[in-house]
Amino acid sequence: MQNIDWASLGFKYMDTNSHIVHVWRDGAWSKGELVRDPYIKMHIAASALHYGQAAFEGLKVFKCKDGKVRAFRPQANAERMRRTAIRTCMAPVEVDMFLDSLKRVVNDNLDFIPPYGTGGSLYIRPLLIGSGPQIGVAPASEYTFMIMVMPVGPYYKGGLSPVRAAIYDDYDRAAPLGTGDIKVAGNYAASLYAHVQAKHNGFPVELYLDAKEHKFVEEFATSNFIAIKNDGTYVTPDSHSVLPSVTNNTLKQIAVDLGMPVETRPVPFEELETFAEIGACGTAVVVTPVSEIWRGDKVIKVPTGDKCGPVLEKLYHQVQGIQYGELPDTHNWCVEL
Repeated sequence: MQNIDWASLGFKYMDTNSHIVHVWRDGAWSKGELVRDPYIKMHIAASALHYGQAAFEGLKVFKCKDGKVRAFRPQANAERMRRTAIRTCMAPVEVDMFLDSLKRVVNDNLDFIPPYGTGGSLYIRPLLIGSGPQIGVAPASEYTFMIMVMPVGPYYKGGLSPVRAAIYDDYDRAAPLGTGDIKVAGNYAASLYAHVQAKHNGFPVELYLDAKEHKFVEEFATSNFIAIKNDGTYVTPDSHSVLPSVTNNTLKQIAVDLGMPVETRPVPFEELETFAEIGACGTAVVVTPVSEIWRGDKVIKVPTGDKCGPVLEKLYHQVQGIQYGELPDTHNWCVEL
């Protein structure tokens, strides 16, 4: 294998030993094959290319303090991918098959797991696509499920350094009764133009309001929205258009464990000015504090400014401590591989 500078890892693709591939035909999945070539051969009429039958997940595997290798909450990702498959008329991947494939591909790529203490992890990207030819608008007759893995560092350089966010009223990410609550590729295609515009204007991420009225906060382009009230209450939006985040659900449970009130409810745009702390959360970012939110000429400055707030910092370290085996895993979230 290549020499890897673990301390300099970013969040980007890297070739590893293999990925695993299963194919669904005639009502059944194949046993799966570890494949060395990082390219796939696909029919020109594959439904993934024409009609967007493409779903993915993201989770992480860690080399823990005790030397063991563990995945963080893989069952939750498996269940979410199954819901996505059903919603998009694809062949579902059952949880047991998902977990078995994960174990096989991780064990074939153990040398690519960043050592404990480096702050890195092995990023896991399961992918489910309609690979069978389909010219009329209809589900495919063949599906391919793959898991690719790669070592990664932080999504945003600077770790818990706050970032600025922008709201663009000209763009929506997901329709009120659309596919915002499942993890399909099309949701991210819908956000790309605004995402590029945001980065061009100096904002690492954009924040979306509800598509119907643009009155309520929904989620960031890459992650869920979370906030902390002055009394220490954890707040996150309740909307059908928001992806149920494994990280957000984890943070909510940790907040409860710490004795914090948790509110999952509609969050009016006007309420942004009242929060003590604001952040983005997701598998890739874990927790990223937000310092400012721009909407046209209006600038909302978060009181914590250029530092991470104390509550978000505590939640971040709680999650990381569980993931790396430094803190007790009281909810049995970590799965040894």
